[in-house]
Amino acid sequence: MYAQLTWKEDQHFEGTATTGHLIDLDVPAPQGEKNKGFTPMELMAMGAAGCTSMDVLSILKKRRVDIRGFQVKVEVERRDEIPRVFTHLHFIYTVTGKDIKLEDVERAVQLSEDKYCQGIAMMRASGAGISNAIVIKQIED
Repeated sequence: MYAQLTWKEDQHFEGTATTGHLIDLDVPAPQGEKNKGFTPMELMAMGAAGCTSMDVLSILKKRRVDIRGFQVKVEVERRDEIPRVFTHLHFIYTVTGKDIKLEDVERAVQLSEDKYCQGIAMMRASGAGISNAIVIKQIED
């Protein structure tokens, strides 16, 4: 695996990786830049959220849970001192579907957060706390 960044202008970079996909990185507009992409820290949070999302969705599908929608939001706390590392990540899992059982989702989240998700494991290894909430939205056919 590799990741590569190419400078475009100011603090704007274009990133690519082994998969060949492209993504823009920049600093927020309030800092005088053009805000042409994600910040590196947003991508780190998104990576952890993506990792656990793929785990949880895969586990629920294997359990034949009737999922119609799925979302994970991660709220990140960072320390004030530089470097402004993550100190806590709170994952909010929202599962939409038919006859969704809370215990199925709780088990999938627990397996992801404690066993499978490399992104969460890296955050924990750096000292960040991890917590979660689960929201279930039942639908009728």
